[in-house]
Amino acid sequence: MSALASTSSFIGNTCAFKKSAQKTRKEVLVTPMSALRGRSLQNTPEGVSIDKKGADFFNKTYYPKAEDVDNSRKPWVVVDATDLRLGRMASVAATYLRGGNVATYHPSFTTGVNLVVINAEKVVVSGKKFEEKLYRNFSTTGRPGSMKIETFRHLQERLPERIVEKAIKGMLPKNRMGREVFRHLKVYRGSEHPHAAQNPTDITKDLLAKCGGAACLVNSEERK
Repeated sequence: MSALASTSSFIGNTCAFKKSAQKTRKEVLVTPMSALRGRSLQNTPEGVSIDKKGADFFNKTYYPKAEDVDNSRKPWVVVDATDLRLGRMASVAATYLRGGNVATYHPSFTTGVNLVVINAEKVVVSGKKFEEKLYRNFSTTGRPGSMKIETFRHLQERLPERIVEKAIKGMLPKNRMGREVFRHLKVYRGSEHPHAAQNPTDITKDLLAKCGGAACLVNSEERK
């Protein structure tokens, strides 16, 4: 009888141990993953349960909000293109349009500014690009047989706004967002523009510093 009693006691203890192990395993599985990542539960915001699915309150990475991309809140800036090198000016202008100069920049959002470029006819290029840089136009029918070719100097005399627009557009993303960003670019011949009501800020000096300072300017000898 004693042997039988000890055997039943051993079996009972074994079953109790198995039940305890299963219960512990279930408790571990029920524990939410957010608590298993080494995150402290003491930092949980008040009124928020850690085992509820939703926003990650521990992620502090900034992400643009709706007000950051609201077109009505975009600042207006103006750039005087007089004696500025075309390529250097266009690269910095594209950065301003995309918002790469602000802390809220995100590559999938248009967090830039509304950019106004004046004196487009005074933008310059270096070397022999005045005569050797060519622009091709298919606007008549869109077919190669209707292609028209003109030099930089000729296009600058006829339609200088197109030179600046093509240079800046070529440095924007080739997708839907790039087309949306390009809509915020305004280029004009001369120093007058119809956006005085928006009180644009003159950023010519800042743009000149970002594009290389004196290296961004072309002297009178290079203009010949």
